[in-house]
Amino acid sequence: MLVSLAGYGWDFSRIIARAEQRYSLDMQARWRLQEWQALLENPGNGDTQSLLNTVNRFFNQRLRFADDIDIWGEIDYWATPVESLVKGAGDCEDYAIAKYFSLRRLGIPNDHLRLTYVKAVELNQAHMVLTYYRTPDSEPLVLDNLIDEIRPASQRPDLIPVYSFNAEGLWLASAGGSTQTGSAKQLSRWQDLLRKMRDEGFTEFTAP
Repeated sequence: MLVSLAGYGWDFSRIIARAEQRYSLDMQARWRLQEWQALLENPGNGDTQSLLNTVNRFFNQRLRFADDIDIWGEIDYWATPVESLVKGAGDCEDYAIAKYFSLRRLGIPNDHLRLTYVKAVELNQAHMVLTYYRTPDSEPLVLDNLIDEIRPASQRPDLIPVYSFNAEGLWLASAGGSTQTGSAKQLSRWQDLLRKMRDEGFTEFTAP
């Protein structure tokens, strides 16, 4: 079974201490990390829709959109949630990644969540969102940095799915839905992301 990082024993005092050492946090960066910690430790009433709304709104409000080249000096860089909150900025992948790990930490099962690459029709470019599936065959809900409202995929005709993945699989989109074609081990940037999170102090576990 694949190794993942979310839903288990994050020691935020250790994580923030490491962030201090690595990034020399300013007051605003430290505040954003502490707000994230508070959200994960006290998410409210805990029903799934509320968790989705809370996490989606949190990152859409705390991060400003910027391209990787402007933030990191690289064409395509997948930031950890800590890196995004330290910078206070991210691109579409960074929003989706931060939401994914936050919802996993809050107990949403991995098989209900996918990081989904789409074509944003109006922007005419690749885009990433987080999708939530109530059941494996249900229509997903879309958590997007472009809009705050979480809508079913059928109400987002501006997005054309291409492929999706989570810690356990990789799916290729098709007219009839999606077909699993492999595992996230095939995605080098995903593996790099997990290594960075381990270095930041996030606890690793083996899924049952």
